Amino acid sequence: MSLALSAALRDALSTWLDQLSALDGAAGNTLRAYRTDVAGFLAFLAAHTGESIGPARLGRVTQSDMRAWMAHARSSGTQARSLARSLSAVKSFTRWLAEREGFDPTAILAARSPKFQRKLPRPLSEDAAREVIGQIGTQPREEWVAARDAAVVTLLYGCGLRISEALGLTGAASPLPETLRILGKGGKERVVPTLPVARRAVADYVRLCPFPVADEPGAALFRGARGGPLNPRLISRAMESARAGLGLPATATPHALRHSFATHLLAAGGDLRAIQELLGHASLSTTQAYTAVDTARLMEIYDRAHPRAATAQPKG
Repeated sequence: MSLALSAALRDALSTWLDQLSALDGAAGNTLRAYRTDVAGFLAFLAAHTGESIGPARLGRVTQSDMRAWMAHARSSGTQARSLARSLSAVKSFTRWLAEREGFDPTAILAARSPKFQRKLPRPLSEDAAREVIGQIGTQPREEWVAARDAAVVTLLYGCGLRISEALGLTGAASPLPETLRILGKGGKERVVPTLPVARRAVADYVRLCPFPVADEPGAALFRGARGGPLNPRLISRAMESARAGLGLPATATPHALRHSFATHLLAAGGDLRAIQELLGHASLSTTQAYTAVDTARLMEIYDRAHPRAATAQPKG
């Protein structure tokens, strides 16, 4: 970190990150990103003002300083989405530090986040999701590998798990119970119901697996060819092969199965708050993206099917 930052500010940043880890359960990648974001802002401020930056100096930051930082970031190639994340980290740190040090953080907290178009999830259709799982279950030469890959993707689509969550299961999860306790991002725990098809898929894999996964409660449930934990890249490759065989777009990834789980639940009348809990989203706004996905899919159907869709004009 820049020597233009006071020792007190460097210590404060480390203390803030430690508290995020201990109290909020922030993940390692999140903490590293926050450290980079805040340190980058503080280093720019030191260069921009020509002053050593300590807690008191943050209280004298102006809106002009904030605009200069964001303009510098954009000119350096930082995308709007990344800059919005950096500003969020800077505001969070400044708010915390202002409460400790008693300075006025208004100029920093009032800075407007850059607008950007959120990328909407690209779910598969229900038929395509079923076809993918079936295709993956027949691709590998070894029967146990086919059963393994099918079990993993069934958990992604049938339970809405992230691939890291599915591959994080241990032998203690076998036989698969009716509900699973999943430790998600930031150490947040949630309870996920398991469908009979998912329980059968995992049971078939365990029965065929040449490694004693059921007898090793603490070891990885899903194994690679040599018996070690399964590399997520192998599931991505299985998806690549499946979508090539089925003529699906490149957006048909393992994570797309999780998106499909949420979108299909919503289309079937699922409650948005309940879907948020099942997915383990910290914010309901993240889950609300699926309402836009579902609306977009309905509009595509309308455009293809309605006889006047091509000529209909919105009323002013």
